[in-house]
Amino acid sequence: MRAEKYLSINKNVTGYSFANLGLFTGFAGAVVNAVYSLVLLGIFKEFLNEEMASAAVGVYAAVYALFAVVVGIFSSEVFNFFTKSKLLYITMSTLGLGYVMMSFSVKPSTFIVLDYLVNIALTINGILLPLFISEFSKGIGMEKLNARLHLWANIGSIIAPMFAMWVVGLFSGDYRMPFFAAGLVYLSGLLFFKHFGIVQQDKVVKRVNFRKTLRALKISSVSFFRKSGMLRAYVVNFGFFALRSMRLLYVPIIVIENGFTNETLGMILSLGILPYIISELFIGPYIKKYGARFWLTIGFVSFAVFSLIATFASSYALLAIFVLWQISGALMESSHDLLFFNVMPKKEQSKYYGFFRTSVNFPSVVAPIFGTICITLFNSTSAVWLITFVMAVLSTIVLWSKK
Repeated sequence: MRAEKYLSINKNVTGYSFANLGLFTGFAGAVVNAVYSLVLLGIFKEFLNEEMASAAVGVYAAVYALFAVVVGIFSSEVFNFFTKSKLLYITMSTLGLGYVMMSFSVKPSTFIVLDYLVNIALTINGILLPLFISEFSKGIGMEKLNARLHLWANIGSIIAPMFAMWVVGLFSGDYRMPFFAAGLVYLSGLLFFKHFGIVQQDKVVKRVNFRKTLRALKISSVSFFRKSGMLRAYVVNFGFFALRSMRLLYVPIIVIENGFTNETLGMILSLGILPYIISELFIGPYIKKYGARFWLTIGFVSFAVFSLIATFASSYALLAIFVLWQISGALMESSHDLLFFNVMPKKEQSKYYGFFRTSVNFPSVVAPIFGTICITLFNSTSAVWLITFVMAVLSTIVLWSKK
């Protein structure tokens, strides 16, 4: 991979500067996540009954995530032709304009096309920020910067769900309107990034040989798993995001199915962010002291316990579980990708990180499919928590495996 040259950059820019972008991405992402599955549910209810529509949401999410996996695999080739700063301008602009357009009462087919366009931008953007942070981490450390990124993301997220539901109420129950607000936030983040004053030397665009590209990607993926610790890093990251995917997809649906209001849903989603903010205020030094594996173990084991309880809980007990198990996620959030960054040399991170990031999207292919099977077999959406129980247990076993 060709090195990138910086022609100019604001002298005050550090890894913290890029971590601070988490405030924008966290808020906008949480606004979308609060209503996304409900928008899909509304689309499928036009053609299917309620239970089948709920299952169809899982199928759609799986196909959507599979597309993101493909984008992630090819991202290393994208970085060969465009600088990271130019790509960040492109992705933030696409996210801003894409979500604004998705907020209007467009046809389902148009919504899906825009959704997939946004998917590309989300995937590339999710790769860019950690790479920028790692590149500018000298003298600070990835542990502190990771904690800062997630802290700002969660500060942005804490009011986002309630804000999203307020917007829904303002527009007479239209679950698409929060997308408009999310788009504006992404565009604001773009203006914030512009003040970094980054100018990089453009890369020479060469003609793409598709066969050669596929061959290079195959070799790169094989060499990735041959590197010490990368198989464990990939599987553990997969486990973390599989739990996150199931939670984001099915918690809103189950809360509404249990007869609670949109306002209650917004409150539960916002309260669930508090453990993340609290943990990230202090956890950075303790990750360095006790190691990422210690915190990941506590997170996975506790999530397994909460999942088992959630399968049979109902009413307000279920809402309590939906808040409490966020403690599990909070303990893991700043650690889950350190198994990659603490082992992979910096000079090779840009080459392999795009492939490693497929462990973020690939779980959203697998997990919803299993969720759909559970819903179909047990005729209950709550059955999906059996899947998260199994995933958490298996992730713990892999985390402590010798190979």
